[in-house]
Amino acid sequence: MLAAIRSAAVLGIEAYDVIVEVDVTAGLPAWTIVGLASSAVKEARERVSAALTNSGHSH
Repeated sequence: MLAAIRSAAVLGIEAYDVIVEVDVTAGLPAWTIVGLASSAVKEARERVSAALTNSGHSH
């Protein structure tokens, strides 16, 4: 694991702790989202790719 960040998610009036873990390895570029990802989280892949490209980083 390269890094971990704490965040939160809101469902109704309940808040839940979320820990996002990141790992970087050599190989072909790929994104994998694991866990109970909703369709909105799965769609975030395109937004993250666009943000990386527009900030000058390759992915």
